[in-house]
Amino acid sequence: MKKLVILGAGTAGTMAANRLSRILNTSEWEITLVDPNPVHYYQPGFLFIPFGVYQEKDAVKPKKAFIPRGGKLLQTAVEEILPSQNKVRLANGETLSYDYLIIATGTDIHPEETPGLAEHEWGKSIHTFYSLEGAVALAGALRNWKGGRLVVNVVENPIKCPVAPLEFLFLADWYFTQRGMRDRVELIYATPLPGAFTKPIASRMLGDMLEKRRIRVEPEFMLMEVNPDAKKLVSYDEREVEFDLLVSIPLNKGAEVIGRSGLGDELNYVPTNKHTLLAEGYDNIFVLGDATNVPASKAGATAHYEVDTLAENFPRYIQGKELEPLFDGHANCFVETGYGKGMLIDFNYTTEPLPGKYPLPLIGPFSLLKESVINHWGKLGFRWMYWNILMKGLPIPFLPAQMSMVGKEKVNWENGGAFAA
Repeated sequence: MKKLVILGAGTAGTMAANRLSRILNTSEWEITLVDPNPVHYYQPGFLFIPFGVYQEKDAVKPKKAFIPRGGKLLQTAVEEILPSQNKVRLANGETLSYDYLIIATGTDIHPEETPGLAEHEWGKSIHTFYSLEGAVALAGALRNWKGGRLVVNVVENPIKCPVAPLEFLFLADWYFTQRGMRDRVELIYATPLPGAFTKPIASRMLGDMLEKRRIRVEPEFMLMEVNPDAKKLVSYDEREVEFDLLVSIPLNKGAEVIGRSGLGDELNYVPTNKHTLLAEGYDNIFVLGDATNVPASKAGATAHYEVDTLAENFPRYIQGKELEPLFDGHANCFVETGYGKGMLIDFNYTTEPLPGKYPLPLIGPFSLLKESVINHWGKLGFRWMYWNILMKGLPIPFLPAQMSMVGKEKVNWENGGAFAA
């Protein structure tokens, strides 16, 4: 009996377990997931909780509900990974051996890493929506807030779901407008990026949207510390941004066990071949989702396409064949823009978001790099797809793992933003 051990039963780990259980001969393979948390979080839903669109119950389900038939879930933490022995030492004292290991331990926020951030104002004038508890607390803070300066700050990249801070600002603009108090609210986005987003075309378009909605961007703001008493952010170049209400996206780091095991970089992300998803230096360890250091978005869609390519590669690999460089960094994301509309972006390592229709040319039904009502409903409808299709390891029709140029238009920003077929 060959043993496949998956560390982490979140989005990437659960998808991998279910997809591979459909491919591998379960009479020859034992699939074990290890995760100490019994609750599965629908993390894209955290964004909507502060604005009352979702409730806490909409974002949680038991992890055991998604374990594949024949697989098992061990609810314990991982103490250490021992690659030289093909073993994993668990916090409950057990040791698991493996033939192949998948690391899907994710990433989490660490506000304590930034001086002043997690002190006495945390949960009062300083909040986050990057955890369920934080999103619920922020919902209460927004309901009772009378107005002032609201600052959204990204401490450092990479972060989970890079567009989420922008979505929060768009939703905040809509939320305060609906409450008749937008004129009493100043919205500021303090980001370490030179613009609104990592990709130039999308950054320009999103930046224009922020400007039209009177949301100021403070670019290249590298946060050094937070002064909770004076309520201000201080950057390394000594710029200061004052706030009445701070919505923080704290430093994101990989799991501590990755560092303890000597497998990670300075942020505990595993150095990973960006096309095969093998851990660098190991021939039987794959890394998926937010645990990797690949230069792709840390998002559920990215994990989905990683699992798609692993499902194609893994059966060949265990037969002694070479891994194909299948993963191209493909990611797509609905960007909620408020007022019942949304955008959709689709990109990979080498091609940035472009206008067009998705997933079918001419038909769509979704528009790329353009606000539409259909995109908004696509964003909300994704929750059903997540629980009922992705988590069960089912393929999604018309969504290939590799990014397609079908339906996309080329853009030449140097020529005034003209589209070229």
